[in-house]
Amino acid sequence: MGLDFSYNIAVAEELGNIRCGGIPMAIGVQAGMATPALTRFGSDELKKQFLVPTIAGDFVACLGISETGAGSDVANIKTTAVRKGNEYVINGGKMWITSGSQADWMCLLANTSEGPPHQNKSLICLPMNLPGIHVAKKIDKLGMRSSDTAQIFFEDVRVPCKNLIGEEGNGFTYQMLQFQEERLWGVASALIPLETIIQETIDYTRQRKVFGRPVLHNQTVHFRLAELAAEVELLRSLLHRAVALYVEGNDVTKFASMAKLKAGRLTREVTDSCLQFWGGMGFTNEVLVSRLYRDLRLVSIGGGSDETMLSIICKYMDILPRK
Repeated sequence: MGLDFSYNIAVAEELGNIRCGGIPMAIGVQAGMATPALTRFGSDELKKQFLVPTIAGDFVACLGISETGAGSDVANIKTTAVRKGNEYVINGGKMWITSGSQADWMCLLANTSEGPPHQNKSLICLPMNLPGIHVAKKIDKLGMRSSDTAQIFFEDVRVPCKNLIGEEGNGFTYQMLQFQEERLWGVASALIPLETIIQETIDYTRQRKVFGRPVLHNQTVHFRLAELAAEVELLRSLLHRAVALYVEGNDVTKFASMAKLKAGRLTREVTDSCLQFWGGMGFTNEVLVSRLYRDLRLVSIGGGSDETMLSIICKYMDILPRK
């Protein structure tokens, strides 16, 4: 990546202090989702054209993987990039594209041949101002509402073949590597919001009185908050172990998938439990807990669903049924 990976994870944790969910989301795409493959495998020319201004913040990047019929099932994407002379001609569409309505370029995954689905895909740096690129709509979402998410179509979009990242046909492999950084970033960026909402719930239930005593004095409340705090610390430990192994050059697919699975479930558990302790106030838009209840629900979906993480873990445990 453009910056040391362990540094980026530390930044992800600190960005959790920002209460605008879209800011960490956009920076996460820049640092941990759209640029790792370009950093590792891109030519010097591509890095100068796309990576340098992205790291500087002069370009907004987006990642073009998901489609209407292929989200977690990356192998099933239909967008094509057919080589014609010294250009690729791109046709198809992408869905759920974070920063898609304002991006300067897209790290696009497309089928560049008719071969096996894990060997026929390539990553391409695609400028978003080319003829034939249509941003169809900005999607109205449940949460992360300050982060734009777009549906995009491509109609005979021509891009130079020199915009290919690495080798043709290796795009699926490159993207699987990018997913590990995306998933670890997602875990890191959720930690401080979870800590924050636990602490805010403690503060609120300490001053809110029901039946003559603070809500926090009920054992069911303070025991539950203690359990949740312990779970957050366990998640942080798993993240730090995975990052340390990753920085040393190890394959951390299993640990990254476990951390992503746990983060998705824990964000739901923490926000739901804390919102309950806020009572009616928790069901309003006036408090942070209701926003995090909506925003953090995405952790179990984006970057690979919980069910996909379970399948990956089962594969590494050699317990996934074979066809």
